[in-house]
Amino acid sequence: MVGLHSSDPATVYLAIWARVPGVGVADVEQALYEDRSMVRLLGMRRTLWVVPTGFAPLVNSSSTLALRDREKAKAVEVIGSSGVPDAEEWIERVSALTFDAIKEMGQPLARDLTKRIPELREKITYRNKQGRVLGTVGMSTRILFLLSAHGLIVRARPAGSWISSQYRWSATERWLGSPLEEQPPEQARADVVRAWLERFGPATVTDVKWWTGWPMGQVRNALRAVDAVEVQLEGDQGFVLPEDLEEVARPSSWVALLPSLDPTTMGWKQRTWYLDDDYERLFDRFGNAGPTVWVNGRIVGGWAQAKSGEVRYELFEDVGAEAAAAVESSANRLREWLGDVVVTPRFRSFHEKELAGR
Repeated sequence: MVGLHSSDPATVYLAIWARVPGVGVADVEQALYEDRSMVRLLGMRRTLWVVPTGFAPLVNSSSTLALRDREKAKAVEVIGSSGVPDAEEWIERVSALTFDAIKEMGQPLARDLTKRIPELREKITYRNKQGRVLGTVGMSTRILFLLSAHGLIVRARPAGSWISSQYRWSATERWLGSPLEEQPPEQARADVVRAWLERFGPATVTDVKWWTGWPMGQVRNALRAVDAVEVQLEGDQGFVLPEDLEEVARPSSWVALLPSLDPTTMGWKQRTWYLDDDYERLFDRFGNAGPTVWVNGRIVGGWAQAKSGEVRYELFEDVGAEAAAAVESSANRLREWLGDVVVTPRFRSFHEKELAGR
């Protein structure tokens, strides 16, 4: 899958559950926090991902580091507008204090850092051009984001359960045993696109641009760098890797209950080939997917978890008795696997809310 979306922490666990028979929460936590064969970091489209640790330098060099200057400029503007006289100097000083504190404290939470560094307790007020207040955010959030964009820190184990998003922080070098080695950005982008096409091709330029969040020029250069071959899709042009031109065998029948923000559901921008007329029910207005039911490579329904813990689903079409029974079995297995945990997606689709009844 190249990586797992982690803006919602539950997605990582549920996406792995859907693909790895017999996996448990402890197995995922072992990989994330003990073996550290996977790592959570800021990546494509300025969002959180969990990727194999060996792949992390490519994500960092292709996507994360590109955020540094832009995010710092935004921070200077916002912090300056809040009354700080020399915002750039303030950011540099507080960032250095925060990074030193993280290294010294090991794996602090943000609230631990605010006790150590008073500046992190301050709040920024966001205003539009007309001066209207849009909201506030803590300085700690902004500074930690900037340190993440520099690849200096990563999220460690959360303070709560596996569905918690209150992460401890660690210096990247301490967490992984070495810093993330910076790669030439052009080569890193080519390597990421190659990995993406291996999993998601054939796909359009629009798909690649949406998934990566890169400017169109960088997308096209990366496609050229991997010698992507142009192919005709239904109503559009797409690209595949040269070694993927041969016809492939049709896979055996399968069903899956995939979580909100699942990497398969979110793999493409143009989704009509695996989703009929239910887009607005299953996705929010920003294109974030809710929980979906898949049968043989197509979305055929959605699912949700009620407050009672019951896993509910709805099929939008007749999938046949055998597939329907498999979906029912999968829902029962998921209910058992979740135990006492009730998962509420961070990005809730209309259909998920409707089914969950909460």
